Amino acid sequence: MTGVRGDADDVFSHGYVCPKGASLGALHHDPDRITTPLVKRGGAFTEVPWDEAFEVIDERLTSLFAEHGRDALAVYAGNPAAHNLSIALYGRALFKAIGTKNFYTAGTADQIPKHYSSGYLFGAGFSIPVPDLDRTEHLLLLGANPLVSNGSLMTAPDVRGRLRNIRKRGGKIVVVDPRRTRTAEVADEHHAIRPGTDALLLFSLVHVLFAEQRITLGRLTDHVNGVEDILALAQPFTPEAVAPTTGIEPGEIRRMARELADAPRAVVYGRMGTTTQSFGTLASWLVDVLNVLTGNLDAEGGAMFPLAAAGQYNSTKGRRRPFTSGRWRTRVRGLPEVFGEVPIATLADEILTPGSDQVRGLFTVAGNPCLSAPNAGRLSEALSQLDFMVSFDIYLNETTRHADVILPGTVPLERPHYDLSLYQIAVRNVANWTPATFDTDVPQDWRTLLRLLGVVNGMGPRADVDALDGLVADEIAGRAGLDKAVAGEREGPERLLDLMLRAGPYDLTLAELEAAPHGIDLGPLTSRIPDVLCTASGKIELAPDAITGDVPRLVATLDDEVESQLVLIGRRQLNSNNSWMHNVEPLVRGSNRCTVQVHPDDAVRIGLVDGGTAVVTARTGKIELPVEITDVVRRGVVSIPHGWGHDVAGVRTAVATAHAGANSNLLADDLVIDVPSGTAVLNGIPVELAPA
Repeated sequence: MTGVRGDADDVFSHGYVCPKGASLGALHHDPDRITTPLVKRGGAFTEVPWDEAFEVIDERLTSLFAEHGRDALAVYAGNPAAHNLSIALYGRALFKAIGTKNFYTAGTADQIPKHYSSGYLFGAGFSIPVPDLDRTEHLLLLGANPLVSNGSLMTAPDVRGRLRNIRKRGGKIVVVDPRRTRTAEVADEHHAIRPGTDALLLFSLVHVLFAEQRITLGRLTDHVNGVEDILALAQPFTPEAVAPTTGIEPGEIRRMARELADAPRAVVYGRMGTTTQSFGTLASWLVDVLNVLTGNLDAEGGAMFPLAAAGQYNSTKGRRRPFTSGRWRTRVRGLPEVFGEVPIATLADEILTPGSDQVRGLFTVAGNPCLSAPNAGRLSEALSQLDFMVSFDIYLNETTRHADVILPGTVPLERPHYDLSLYQIAVRNVANWTPATFDTDVPQDWRTLLRLLGVVNGMGPRADVDALDGLVADEIAGRAGLDKAVAGEREGPERLLDLMLRAGPYDLTLAELEAAPHGIDLGPLTSRIPDVLCTASGKIELAPDAITGDVPRLVATLDDEVESQLVLIGRRQLNSNNSWMHNVEPLVRGSNRCTVQVHPDDAVRIGLVDGGTAVVTARTGKIELPVEITDVVRRGVVSIPHGWGHDVAGVRTAVATAHAGANSNLLADDLVIDVPSGTAVLNGIPVELAPA
């Protein structure tokens, strides 16, 4: 293989590929990749045969369950797991079989507030409306940098081209962000808001719409409950009341509201900057409240619900249970379950606090919480005290170094691909199947997961994987009202996906996708209300108690004095997203640097010099890193990118270690969370800076 390039004939990307996709060849050839199981003996890892690794897992897990019960084993799934078809399909069966309430993912460090608010508004946690980028004429972005993230919670290749087309149509792009991002640089307007105050701004926009009688529900009128409740809740949030805290003038707030309401086709979109703050749920909720009140939800050019070809709960037929949360709570801090998982902010508590159901074992899947979780230093300390830990990962990294057994997985070019998650939030309905490019001696991920399922179910280390695969297929076929035999001789994820496609809204088959190597275009987004709604009432519940109960906490911040202390925000980088990307040589070149960005006025006041070293301190720890003085951040704000900090002992990631950077999550406070969802607060963290 000489390189990776985009497919110019692809029905969706049209040949666009981001730097991360173009680096898949370098990932495939990475000499640091684990390809043979590792077992820790005498404090050092040793390569062992697969059977021997599973024998160790069987012995240790069986003993752990027998002595302490199922809740003594926690599970953590990282972001890459959501985009791996085998893990998405078979991980679900494995995690259900483990039966633990201690299930964690990267979601509670980034986007669970959006699932929480969407669940209560529309009835399903993945009923997330996305901007109809190809038809909108007014795009209001908060805490989002899609030119760098390539969409994030809106799957959209070539965002730059799509934004350019908005302006060609005579439209407008408005960015609200404490930092002048790449997206802000191409926008018509940029408002440098004070971090963590997006909910105040959004509520003030709602206030103006009501005060100036600009509410336009349109065809949503018969499908919404709670509009009058929103009117009452918005009363305290006048532009004059929120301006001192947000840093945005009252006149600007009124103009933003009027232009949003007057635009023929408009949409509001919020991303990581809105979900990883103290009021992440309220900000996520208010984004969609605005889309409803302006008549732009489920409307062309507004916020629309994609119709995925497979795996989408809100398109299934028959009875659909409405979303709920808090079905169980964590043992130590009583934090709620949301979307089947509990907050990563409390995993260290569950490990370090003695008592019944104390977490004594951990299974990680394609995740590195020692870099991505708040108060990461405390979590790393906690992992070192576990009785047993298994990791399913391609690297010996900052987290997996604590494991007793590491099972290697495949990399993208070695496995077939269909992204169940991203197609549910795509700006156009498409489907595309990609077969594996290369053979590999590493077992396919689904086979490894089923062997683990056999261990968990007491079948021993050599369970019949094919028989277990048949049982998983029976379950999926049964839910779809099909016989698994319709998939023919297929096995593994190919069989499961074929069954799901057949049961989906387009009645597709995997054979049809295989015959269309450039993908199948299923058309632009279309109106889906009321069919998409899964609430008990069958309507949009605009003011659910589970969300509005947090409004008094937001009201209380109106009386807060604006602090002069510096606050920390994250920073998305074009070549980076997850920590594993830092071991891929092409992705750590150029501007992909781990620096602390500081406004020139703050630098002068503190005595920092460009290129010098700063000490950044918070309640939970301190780090040192190079200073980058720039006016892209507003005064009082400092910015550090996420996922760095590769300067620990016991890892095998040569490239990452050579570009170690500093772990910003050593500064994130695990005690500060978004109250309704329990999500970690990674933006708006009070810090102190000093020259090193």
